[in-house]
Amino acid sequence: MCIRKQWLTVKGLFLNLLGFALILFVFTVSPVQAGADLLQVYQLAKKNDPAYARIEYMNRATLETKRQALAGFLPTLMAEADYTDTSQDIISSDNTYFDSGTSDYGTTTYTISLVQPLFNYSTWKRWDQAKAEVAQSAMEFEVAKQDLMMRSAETYFVALAAVDNLEFAKSEVASIALNNKAAEKRYSAGLATVTDLYDSRARLSTSTARVTDAENVLDDSLRGVEEITGQYFYDLCRCQQKRTLQGPEPLDEQEWVQRALSQNPAILMKRYEVEVAVAEIKRQQAGHYPTINLEGRFNNRDTDGSLFGGGSEVETTEFMVIAKLPLYQGGYVASRTREAKLLRESAKRELVRQERAVKRQVRKAYQGVLGSIRRVEALGKAVEAQELTLRAKHKGFKSGILTGIAVLDAERDLYYIRLDYATARYDYLLNSLRLKQGAGILQEQDLVALNEWFTSKDGS
Repeated sequence: MCIRKQWLTVKGLFLNLLGFALILFVFTVSPVQAGADLLQVYQLAKKNDPAYARIEYMNRATLETKRQALAGFLPTLMAEADYTDTSQDIISSDNTYFDSGTSDYGTTTYTISLVQPLFNYSTWKRWDQAKAEVAQSAMEFEVAKQDLMMRSAETYFVALAAVDNLEFAKSEVASIALNNKAAEKRYSAGLATVTDLYDSRARLSTSTARVTDAENVLDDSLRGVEEITGQYFYDLCRCQQKRTLQGPEPLDEQEWVQRALSQNPAILMKRYEVEVAVAEIKRQQAGHYPTINLEGRFNNRDTDGSLFGGGSEVETTEFMVIAKLPLYQGGYVASRTREAKLLRESAKRELVRQERAVKRQVRKAYQGVLGSIRRVEALGKAVEAQELTLRAKHKGFKSGILTGIAVLDAERDLYYIRLDYATARYDYLLNSLRLKQGAGILQEQDLVALNEWFTSKDGS
């Protein structure tokens, strides 16, 4: 007996150690992430999302246009060297001294030239245009930053909604399965009709199929998270249940619209696009204007002996001020100017479209926040009322007053209301972010504050 107890103790210790080893293996070896909160998803997306990275590289490339425009004001220094081999053969000559003969000789030339622009109107306009392009690119990058925050939040909430949907579907299956067993027993005992039995079976089959659909939706939503983060997560941190929902601050829709018109980066980007187009018109018109350059040239020419004399080495230094005035280029300048004016008008229309779209976005998000608050409050009360209804119907079923179908209907309604309640909370959070995005004030700190809603996986 004593030996058996010792064996059981050793066996239990071994199993505990084995279990601990397995847990350690899972947490240290598994390459797939087990869970993440909203901030982790965003940080990973910031590092791995290809759409965001593309805009970042484009922004960095656009910064070079300003340096390129500056080069138009600076001098150009050019070095040139050439060697020429000349073969001469006198065919005829009035000079009897050089009436015949052949000669082969080489000529080596070295030239250094310097060109300093003094006046070029096109260069000045290109500088203005480059500054506007850099500012436009900066706004485009800001749009990409805020878009990444929104996409991270949207994919995260879509995944959470899919998790909720799957859990509710599984709960419904479990409940219907229990009712189905009870229906079979009641039917066998002659306490229920065959209609009740068939209805219970049909509901069980339908709810089981719904679980399969919910599993597919969840996997796809998690793949959406993987698409922007580069990592697949089995689980995501869940939203805490008790939070006070705050309305927009300030509580003035028109003020939010005015704020958006003055600082929304998408609108500012289009305004800079108009500036670029205006500068392009002036740059093309500069094709009719004169250009003035200061040019300096140093030339060394070393020639070997020829038929008509000995070799020579000549150095020449020249300084010139050269003015050029284009008179006619086949209508090219006029055509490019007309093209630039049309593109400016196109940019203006795009600016108007963007302003209208942003105003609509802000108004929709503003009303969405207020509507989500009212919807969450109403659905919260509906959940409480439906829970009381379900308890009452359970009592009615036990007392024989109600059928199992009535209980199943009440449970199904409760699951749907809970799902709508959770979805309404996600809508509130997304609309809050969309409102700030529309106003152009969405920052990473907003995600940090929102992440406090997801500090635990069980909602505690």
